Amino acid sequence: MYATDNLLQRIEYLRNKMMVVATNKGFTSDEAILLSQELDKLLNIYTSMKEQNTVEQIDQY
Repeated sequence: MYATDNLLQRIEYLRNKMMVVATNKGFTSDEAILLSQELDKLLNIYTSMKEQNTVEQIDQY
């Protein structure tokens, strides 16, 4: 679960950073867009991990 915890911490960090940048520089600023894209990638990884964990739990029964 440590990988998931680290991933969630990184997601939360990027989410907060993106909101600060977007508020100060605009939601369509290059920096906000790059942060949003990185956040999307991490959220996709997290979703895949959760789905894989669900499949593994079902297979155990």
